[in-house]
Amino acid sequence: MEVSPNISVSKLVKEMGLCGVLGAGRVAKASEILKEMFFNPDYTVYISLAGPVVAGGLRNIVSRLIAEKLVDVVVSNGGNLTHDLIEALGFKHLRGENHPNDVNLNKKKIGRIGDVYVKQNAFQTLEKEVYRMLDRLIKEHGETKIFPVYRVLEAFGFMVKDENSILALASKMGVPVFSPGIYDSMLGYHLWTYGRLKGLKFDFSLDMEKMAETVFKSKKIGAIILGGGLPKHFVLGASMLKGGVDAAIQITMDRPETGSLSGAPLEEAISWGKAKAKSRLVNVIGDYTVLFPLIVASVFS
Repeated sequence: MEVSPNISVSKLVKEMGLCGVLGAGRVAKASEILKEMFFNPDYTVYISLAGPVVAGGLRNIVSRLIAEKLVDVVVSNGGNLTHDLIEALGFKHLRGENHPNDVNLNKKKIGRIGDVYVKQNAFQTLEKEVYRMLDRLIKEHGETKIFPVYRVLEAFGFMVKDENSILALASKMGVPVFSPGIYDSMLGYHLWTYGRLKGLKFDFSLDMEKMAETVFKSKKIGAIILGGGLPKHFVLGASMLKGGVDAAIQITMDRPETGSLSGAPLEEAISWGKAKAKSRLVNVIGDYTVLFPLIVASVFS
């Protein structure tokens, strides 16, 4: 590979592609597949968000993909939606230390995600705001007491006043947001406690119906998978309804040896019918907070 002063991102990724092997080759291939998904109108593009996407600095990148109509469906863990709302409420994710004294952080009421710090009073404010938004939702829908989770998230997005919010832009652009594991998050806990107090229930089977609807309407299915876990499986599992994904990129640091889905190469999905036999797939091993901005920037170029 050749590099020079002021080399552009697209030129650098092109050099990686000319090299064509190992991680460099996979980054270049991911760029080509992503370009096909973004600019071929036949694709319905799903983005799967696991791990600390928002806290790790990718919030504005994801929201821009939604705003540019490059992503059609979002599937996220509950944590990223929690932290998206925290940012929308005016709180910040702060740079910290990798090996701090966690006892002292606890005394200062600071939680951390690696070297990212979050003040815990943000979650107290979040609880009050979630209750306020749910009160408004009930008022607007009268006697309705059962909601699909994606409808609640859509309503929250319309109520949020933050032009960089993933939820706000998704609601504005008509992009459904699914969170199959939302109860494993502070946002999910707040939904549960409100439901216990007010008799509100959330029926995720209705989310499954909406997800299936997006799959059946698609001509081709493209998947961007950041991390693994439940969001990854929800996208790949739903794609079985249409014979599997046609193209996908996965960026992860998880390992395949233990048999976990998070570390499973995308080719394994072919055996389950979650990816088509002739699908375009690439597994990029590494930290997505480094690699995804690089790949997206090269495609934008």
